[in-house]
Amino acid sequence: MENKKILITGGAGFIGSHAVKLFLEQGYQVTVFDNFFRGFHQVLETLKPLGDLQVVEGDLRNFDQIDQALCGQNFAGVLHFAALCLVNESMEQPELYFRNNVGGTLNLLEAMYKNGVKKLIFSSTCAVYGDSQYLPMDEKHPTNPLNPYGESKLIAEKMIKWYGELHGLRHAVMRYFNVCGAASDGLIGDSKKPSQLLMQNAVRGAMKIAPFSYTCPQVDTPDGTPIRDYIDVEDLVAAHLAAYERLDDDQVSGQVFNLSNGKGFSVKEIVSQVEKAFQVEIEKVPSEPRKGEYAEVFAIPAKAREKLSWQARKSLADSIESMRKWYTAHPQGWEN
Repeated sequence: MENKKILITGGAGFIGSHAVKLFLEQGYQVTVFDNFFRGFHQVLETLKPLGDLQVVEGDLRNFDQIDQALCGQNFAGVLHFAALCLVNESMEQPELYFRNNVGGTLNLLEAMYKNGVKKLIFSSTCAVYGDSQYLPMDEKHPTNPLNPYGESKLIAEKMIKWYGELHGLRHAVMRYFNVCGAASDGLIGDSKKPSQLLMQNAVRGAMKIAPFSYTCPQVDTPDGTPIRDYIDVEDLVAAHLAAYERLDDDQVSGQVFNLSNGKGFSVKEIVSQVEKAFQVEIEKVPSEPRKGEYAEVFAIPAKAREKLSWQARKSLADSIESMRKWYTAHPQGWEN
């Protein structure tokens, strides 16, 4: 009988909680390991009626805590979302990112090895690429991070690769582009305060929940704002499910996958799309530009289509509508 017992680190966060939701809906037994530094207890309470969900409060920076969570539990695999992910913060406090994202991942890998857990899906980022040398980016694009966040994720990727080669860890690395949207049924969504995600902030601005400001620097693009590739969170976690269920395939294990729509939109274009959906003009307030940003990046997701039989299906309008549902029901997100 197939072992459908998995551990999800960072499952109380935005993307991790959507993975918890999907895996529960697919009949998996899910244990979430989270320190709740930036995650929310309420989202997991909301998801518990969907299936067999256990919660362990712990910190990956403490080896004994993740070792104890894995010990004797017979997990088939791990989805690793737990990380700090704010580019600007990483430029100001790089030590946080290396302790948490690198040190935490090393503790997880060693605890998995010690406890015989042989499958891992890793949440990485397009920030490992840095400035684009060619567009669209594929997985062979050179990696040259421009901020400690991207560097911390790249180091984690390399550690995972070595654990695969030396200890037989079956793994896949998922490099995200800009994540947007919420659960299409409005059940869960992004609660970061403030969010670093453009479309979420634009929707909140359109709904007059919070002031909206451009935090991007002036860059060399047609309208002077950064161009990014946007992917809906439900499409994103569907790729994780597809990869996890194919990890026994040598065409998937050990591979890196870009998860994207394959098209770039500027910051101003995204704001315009939100204004069109809400039929309002968003008031923009001045703000300091973020550090460590790059001008233009969008990807080709052909490898994920070929190896995972996956593709992004949701449009920008779909993502905006899901966030309208989420913020209508939870204008300030989760409370804790």
